[in-house]
Amino acid sequence: MLGFAKSPISAIMMAIVIGMIVANTIALPDRLQNGLRFCASTILRIGIMLLGIRLSLLGAGRFTLVALPFVVVAVTVGLVSVRFVGGRMGLSRQLTGLIAVGTSICGCTAIVATAPLIKANEAEVSYSIACVTVFGLVAMFFYPVLAHAVFASQPALAGLFLGTSIHETAQVAGAGLMYEAQYNAPVALDIATVTKLVRNLCMIAVIPIVGFLYGAAHSATESYNKPHWITMVPWFIVGFALMSSLRTIGDLGDQPFGFLAPSDWQTTIEIVRAMAECCLLIAMAGVGLTSMLAGIIKIGMRPFVLGLFAALLIGGVSLGLISAFAQPLILAVGL
Repeated sequence: MLGFAKSPISAIMMAIVIGMIVANTIALPDRLQNGLRFCASTILRIGIMLLGIRLSLLGAGRFTLVALPFVVVAVTVGLVSVRFVGGRMGLSRQLTGLIAVGTSICGCTAIVATAPLIKANEAEVSYSIACVTVFGLVAMFFYPVLAHAVFASQPALAGLFLGTSIHETAQVAGAGLMYEAQYNAPVALDIATVTKLVRNLCMIAVIPIVGFLYGAAHSATESYNKPHWITMVPWFIVGFALMSSLRTIGDLGDQPFGFLAPSDWQTTIEIVRAMAECCLLIAMAGVGLTSMLAGIIKIGMRPFVLGLFAALLIGGVSLGLISAFAQPLILAVGL
């Protein structure tokens, strides 16, 4: 309509924006909320699981090796720096810790898992979730453009940046889909997804550390619920690995699984890939339809500023590290 050869705005972004406009201008019936949350959570995770068919175990392993050092450094810097700044701003250690873990690791999931450990109250949980949601949504729209501006000829680095710097799994998936669709770079979505899954798994090691750094002192007679490590392994990460294993086994030999024709196996792969992208598109619409901007007002100025600082810090550290060190590492692992 504007004369461009291709729309400057991706279809994924439009799905989210239209959903946000609808959610914030029309009072949707309460009976729709469970279904919308199901789309934004369970359908999203099914889509991410199915994305595993795009990568062999070798490819996923190489992406993991590249992503791990950047994830570890970004998470460490985020946890330590946000604790220092939050303390100087006079915020509670619990609220500061939730903002730090939500920004550094995996958004709302990490916040909910950490809150009982550090004895955070409901208001602190709500404020931290609002911060992560607001700044993660902004990053989801802005970072694909920034990543292309910085890494236009290196989509793997762009995907690594998206996966390292954006908070929520849904937001990373949305940003990766936007980048893939707009710049015809499937590898960006692949490495962004793997990088985010690596961050999610960091919960196992990091949440106990967060409990030590940010938790209030416990008396000898006081008990609290510490999450078991197995509950911090999201099922869709296991599913992603299983789908990647299926792709690896299917690609072995001249006849996939000993009975399929190669053409049938390739058709199956394409069908599963299309199902994954369809699930993610539905999930992104669900994310838009459950994003209520009224939460911004409830955050308060100091938590808002700390959330902004945390988001900019993680994004800046990720961008600097990837620009300086990622390309040699990618070459070293053969990507």
